[in-house]
Amino acid sequence: MIDHVSIQCDDLTASVGFYDAVLAPIGCRVLMRYGQFVGYGADFPFFWLGAATDPGPGRETHIAFRAPTREAVEEFHAAALAAGAEVLHAPRIWPEYHPGYFGAFVRDPDGNNVEVVHHQFEE
Repeated sequence: MIDHVSIQCDDLTASVGFYDAVLAPIGCRVLMRYGQFVGYGADFPFFWLGAATDPGPGRETHIAFRAPTREAVEEFHAAALAAGAEVLHAPRIWPEYHPGYFGAFVRDPDGNNVEVVHHQFEE
């Protein structure tokens, strides 16, 4: 089980603004600041941003956040558009993953592929 994830950001201020907007629809907010690190979560910080310290070309990271509802996925998408994000995939069902997989994908300010997904499993 993953406890937390941290990514490096070229412009920490821009990334904080982006994630403040797009994580709010799924109930996440800044819970902790520690030096050049900012931790997001609902109950505890599980997603961290930090100022880039490693030189060299970056590689795209895929980060998927779970949403409580399909509406929250739609709200994430709207917030990402308002924040100027590049849309990779608008909200839709992805039956190739499973019949109730509803997700949207955007690029964050550092080029990472950020997804918010709601899983609806049939009983």
